Parts: sequence; C-alpha cells; structure tokens
Amino acid sequence: MEGLLANVLNGLSWGMLLFLISMGLTTIFGVMGVLNFAHGSLFMLGAYLSMQFVRWVGSFWIGLLLGPPIVAGLSILLERFLLRPLYGRDVSFQLLLTFGVMLFLDDGVRLIWGAAYHVVDPPPLLSGVIPFFSQSYPVYRLFLVVLGPLVGIALWAFFAFTRWGKILRAAAMDRQMAEIVGVRVPAMFTAVFGFGAWLAALGGALAAPHQSVGPAMGERIIIESFIVVVIGGMGSFPGAFVGALILGMLNSFGTTLLPDVQMALPYILLAVILLTRPRGLFGAEA
Repeated sequence: MEGLLANVLNGLSWGMLLFLISMGLTTIFGVMGVLNFAHGSLFMLGAYLSMQFVRWVGSFWIGLLLGPPIVAGLSILLERFLLRPLYGRDVSFQLLLTFGVMLFLDDGVRLIWGAAYHVVDPPPLLSGVIPFFSQSYPVYRLFLVVLGPLVGIALWAFFAFTRWGKILRAAAMDRQMAEIVGVRVPAMFTAVFGFGAWLAALGGALAAPHQSVGPAMGERIIIESFIVVVIGGMGSFPGAFVGALILGMLNSFGTTLLPDVQMALPYILLAVILLTRPRGLFGAEA
C-alpha cells in the first residue's frame, strides 16, 4: 500500500511539472500556431537562473520570482526579431529556427555554467519529509502536486472569464477578423509567446529542487511535453492536464514495474493514441 501511494505521488509530482511546461507549449500553439522546439531549453534556462539567484542571494523564492520573467523577456526578443518574419510561411521554417535556438541556448548554458550537474535545495519552508503510513515523503514534491492544478485553474479562469482571455481565444479562431475589429494581433502574439516562455521557465525553476540541474534537462522535458500535447490534443488545456497525469503515472509505475522498457513506454503510448485518436484525447475532430 505504501509503495503504491509513493508511486502515485511521484507520478503526480512529475506530471505537474510536465503540465506547467505543456501549458506553455499548448498556449503558444493554440493561439499562434507555432511549434516551439526551444521550449525545453527555456525550461532549462529557468532552472539555471533560479539556481544562480539561489547562489547569489540564498533565496529560492527570489529565483522563482526573477528567473522566469528574465526568460520571458529574452523570448519576447526572440519572437519579435526572429520568429515574427516567418509567420505565414511553411511551418518547417519555424521548426528549423526554434531548433537552432535550442542548440544555441544549450551551448550557451554549457559555456556559462559548464557541463556538470548541480543540486538546488528546496526552501526551508518546503524542506524535509512528512510521514504517511510507515514511510515518509518529501514536502517539496507534495507542494508541486498542489501547485500544478492551481496554476491550471488560474489559466482556465483567465481564458474563460477575462476580457483579454476572450480576445486571445477569438484571435486564435480568426486572426483576420480580430485585426478588423482593432486587436493588435502582432503585439498580442508577442505577449503570448513571452507568457508561454514564462510558464516553461517557471516549470524549470520549480524543477530545480526536484531534479539535478544540467545542460541535458531540457531535452527530456521537451520530448515528453510534445508527447503530452499530442496525447491530450493540440491546443487543449484539459488535454494537457490529462496527458501530463497519464505520462507522469506511466513514468512512475513503469520505473517500478517495467524498468527494462520504461524508456519506451511514452512512445508506445503515443503510437497507440495516434492510431486510435489522431487528434488526441481532447482534440477537435475535423
């Protein structure tokens, strides 16, 4: 019983990190139609900046507060000067550009911080463990389990009930009509890209005490995030949440029950979903 509960909590904590970065990925795609290969590198950069602020000022919360906005600011420059000229062209141009940005950021991180892996301790408020049954569980992972759904609810409420959220949804459905009624679509796209990058960096800052911070951490997360988005349905928030939960549980229980094939399980799941539901679990049918 204790082992089962530990696996469930491990799956939830990793799933909620996947949910945060997948929300940024699906927001950018849902509103802008852009598949951002550099999203995992933005996640990684958020983790490194959070770690650096912890070293400078000794506060995890300062890193969590300042790191993601810095990444968002860099992403706004990326969208404005590199990505915007490619709008309206074939999607392969966007993929090649963001792939190149990913390589640039990965090498930049290695140049600045080196290739070694680093450990970030959770803040004192969230350090330690709490007992359950005959075992104990880290407080910080429980914090991630609670935080993920709260961020998801806040985003859903923003898009469902606020004026700006409704404008974004309208522009995603019909960009030309939004421009006719006075919406500054290019500026809105810049803001959306920056917001999606902020979510990715927030996930990275939160992941720093959860796993080692290293130059390869963005590679795994972007692959799994794309799997989450495809499983749930491109541009679907509920789909991103369900897909992240499924993949988190698959990783957790696969490591325990099927360690020899655990690495292949997400791809097997992806293949099954694509064969049975090509548009994902929550994707709109054509």
